[in-house]
Amino acid sequence: MHRALNVDAQVTLVFVGARAGRRLNRQFRRRDYATNVLTFGYQTRPIVVADIVICLPIVRREARQQGKTLREHLAHMVVHGALHALGHDHARRRDAQKMQLLERRLLAQLRIPDPYA
Repeated sequence: MHRALNVDAQVTLVFVGARAGRRLNRQFRRRDYATNVLTFGYQTRPIVVADIVICLPIVRREARQQGKTLREHLAHMVVHGALHALGHDHARRRDAQKMQLLERRLLAQLRIPDPYA
């Protein structure tokens, strides 16, 4: 995660089941389904403070469906969440392309294949 943030940070990584993932997504994003990763950023200066919540059943299913190892997909989700903690977003196409490029570069440093290939 340090590679993704490249700043001082206090990050809590939380693994949840599908029920808790769905509840959190519904409560904080108003979307009634479990999603792979949620980031709750609390501050970015002088240090990054955030919680990254990973819904393990969703990540396992996605890894199988996409032909990835669980390790690779989990690493991707942690990097993705860390970038959100820094303020990156993918709501607009241009921002999504920028975020994906950063993810590819960071994961390559960890010898993890391009998750978007």
